Amino acid sequence: MAMLDELGRVSDEEGKLTRTFLSPAMCRANALVGEWMGAIGLTVREDPVGNLIGRAEGSSRRAKTLLLGSHLDSVRDAGKFDGPLGVLMPIMALAELQRRGVKLPFAVEVLGFSEEEGVRFASAYLGSEGYTGRLSSRTLELRDGAGVSVGDALKEWGGGRFSLPKAAHKRGELLGYVEVHIEQGPVLTAKKLAVGVVSAIAGQSRFKLIWTGKAGHAGTTPMALRRDALTGAAEFALAAEQLARNTEGLVATVGALTVSPGAANVIPGLVEHALDVRHARDAVRREALFALGRVAKRIAKQRGLSVAWQRTQDNCAVECSVGLTALLERSVKAVQGTSLSLVSGAGHDGVVMAALTPVAMLFVRCRDGLSHHPDEYASPADLKIGLRVMVDFLERMAQQHAS
Repeated sequence: MAMLDELGRVSDEEGKLTRTFLSPAMCRANALVGEWMGAIGLTVREDPVGNLIGRAEGSSRRAKTLLLGSHLDSVRDAGKFDGPLGVLMPIMALAELQRRGVKLPFAVEVLGFSEEEGVRFASAYLGSEGYTGRLSSRTLELRDGAGVSVGDALKEWGGGRFSLPKAAHKRGELLGYVEVHIEQGPVLTAKKLAVGVVSAIAGQSRFKLIWTGKAGHAGTTPMALRRDALTGAAEFALAAEQLARNTEGLVATVGALTVSPGAANVIPGLVEHALDVRHARDAVRREALFALGRVAKRIAKQRGLSVAWQRTQDNCAVECSVGLTALLERSVKAVQGTSLSLVSGAGHDGVVMAALTPVAMLFVRCRDGLSHHPDEYASPADLKIGLRVMVDFLERMAQQHAS
C-alpha cells in the first residue's frame, strides 16, 4: 500500500493522477519502480518503447522465462491501483520467495508497460505491442492533441533514434504471462470474495469518427438549412447506446469528443469523437460495428454531412491459458477456499501478450467495482490474499518445472 501511495503521487497533473505514454511522469514512475526492482536483485532496463523490465535469471541457463506484469500509465484523473498493482505485486511476491529462500528454476521478468490505456494517442497497448514486436508503422503515424506523432515521441524518448522493435522473446522461450489486476467490476464484491480467476478477455474495437458539415452563424442560419456536425454525432452516439442496450453483453461508448469551431454562436462544422465497442464474442462485436456503420451512413445522408472512420484499435477476444489458469485456480482455492471464474469486459495487456505466449489473469476485488476514478480502492486485506495467491502460484510453478 505504501508503494502504491508513493507511485500514485507521480503525476503529470497537480492534484490528480495522470500518467500518459512517454510523459515526464512516466519517466519518473519508471525510475521509482526500477529502484524497487533493483532492491530485490532484479536486473533493470527500459526497452525502446519505454517499457520497464526487471529480470531475475533462473537456476538453469536453459530455463524458460515467466512474464509477470501490467501497465504503469493511467487514464486522466485516475485511481492508483489500475495497472501498477500488477507491477508491484510480482515484486513483492518475488521478495517474499527470497525471504523464504526459494530459488525459482525458471527466469522471471517483471514488466511495467509504458502504455495500455490509449489516452495520449487514442490507441491502447502501445507498450505491449512494442514488447511483442507487433507495433506497426501505421500506429507510428497516430498523433496526439498537440500534433505529435507516436513515432516522433518515441524518437525523442530514444534520443533521436527509433526503429520498430522485434519481439523481446521467441514463443518457445516463454512459460507464459500472468497479470494481476483489480476487477473493475462488481462481481467479486457481490460474491464476497477477495480474488477471482479470469477465463477470457472481451474483444474490443476503437475508432475515431470525423463528421463534417458546414459552420455558420447561429442566429441567421435557418434550422432547415443547417449541416450541423454535432447534432449528427449526437444522434449517432444515442444510436450506439440503444444498440448496446438491445444486445446482451455488448457495450458501446463515445467517450471523447472535439467540436470545431467550438464557439457558442457558431454552428459546429466539424466533430471528431471516439467510439469504443466491446463484446466477449467477436462475431457479435463485428455485427454491431457493421450496424453502426449503416447508422452513420444514414445519419450523414439525412443531415447533409460526411462521416469518415479511422480504426485506432482492434483486438479479438482472448481465451486464457487452460494450464496456467488451472494452476492459478488451485492457488486461489488453497488461499481463499473457493475460486470464481470471471470474464473481463475491460481490455488488458494480456490481449496483446496472448499472441506471444499463453496468458492468465488474477482479479482482485475493488470497492463497489469502481475504477478509472480517484476513489478506486482495493483493501490491504484483499491485497494480502492476492499476494499469498501469487506466492503460492510461483511455488507451484517451481515444483512443476523443477529439474
